[in-house]
Amino acid sequence: MNPILRHAMLGTAALCAAAMSSPAQADEDWEWMVAPYGWAAGIDTDLRTRHPPLIEVSTETDFGGIIDKIDSAFQIHIEGQGEHFGVFTDFTLLGLADQHDRPRFHTESDLDTRLFELAATWSPDNARMQGLDVFAGLRYIDVDLTVKFVPANPVFPGRTLDNSKSFSDFMLGARYTWALSERWKLTLRGDGSFGDTEGTWNASAVAQYRMKRGAWLFGYRHLSVGLETRSSTTDIIMSGPMVGYGFIF
Repeated sequence: MNPILRHAMLGTAALCAAAMSSPAQADEDWEWMVAPYGWAAGIDTDLRTRHPPLIEVSTETDFGGIIDKIDSAFQIHIEGQGEHFGVFTDFTLLGLADQHDRPRFHTESDLDTRLFELAATWSPDNARMQGLDVFAGLRYIDVDLTVKFVPANPVFPGRTLDNSKSFSDFMLGARYTWALSERWKLTLRGDGSFGDTEGTWNASAVAQYRMKRGAWLFGYRHLSVGLETRSSTTDIIMSGPMVGYGFIF
């Protein structure tokens, strides 16, 4: 593992531990949110092999075209905040199977993606889950991408490309939450991560409607991931609306 990334991981673990045990929180109970949500993301992928035979495949699929291809899907966000410090984690699991007929070959692809984020947050504002937050943490991406190429001409041999690898990045970002009214809030978030990936960028806008013991969440998220292995490079873009419900206690 990259030494810089290893130190970043250790630093993140220390930040999260410090945030949860900060003396400043001793007299204050933390506020927690557990929010299962759905992300209706369209997915664009660009795959290029690095060795002969050179193959380049691009796909663009909106969420309507993905529904019947989903093998598995699960998303959840968990967050805790004290007066100034906090922590959050986010987990996304998405499995897709698809096939395409192209002019010179037929493809059968299977994509399983697991995205895990863990970060410590700091806010200069006294109001919880409001105002400016800066955060630092880890983004872990586990990708299993298998693509089978079947030439239209049976004279040529087929090929199966297996890109299965895990990537760990150090993540830095910020977000700002406006209290629009007694019940409504709006949060804008932007972050980037670097390390094992070629660069990962994430942006979202989420509106929150507060209920008595929770909140409805509505928003939009865009995630761009660049991955490189010894045999190929893969760019994955996931973008689409989100909806969920946060249980607050």
